[in-house]
Amino acid sequence: MIYEMTVQIRVPDMEEGQRWYETLFNKKPHFIPHAGFAEWELIPGCWLQVAEGLPSNGCGPIRLGVVDLEGERERVMNELKVGDFKIFSRKEVPVKWATFTDPWGNKIGFFEYMEGQEKQAQINRILG
Repeated sequence: MIYEMTVQIRVPDMEEGQRWYETLFNKKPHFIPHAGFAEWELIPGCWLQVAEGLPSNGCGPIRLGVVDLEGERERVMNELKVGDFKIFSRKEVPVKWATFTDPWGNKIGFFEYMEGQEKQAQINRILG
């Protein structure tokens, strides 16, 4: 039985990386067990670890569900100076999505359910 998950990405400068991800998530890390490592619980049981080291090429993206994709796009472009951030959709896919990179090449993305009831049902299912 799987009941929890963690995903790790690496940044070469931990201080700068932690600051960038604090801005992305609008909060401080939940857990810093030692130097060179910070962890955020994004939703119950789902943790993102940022560790000091060389980023992995060709991995990702890690896509995070958001309530307002356009609003998050504007915030990330303004606060984190992310440039290439295009939103995509397809008729047969129930979400719209976008992918961008952090300053170290890690691929991050957001997605949003296009149908309001489905979006709210997912939020309620996950967050209660």
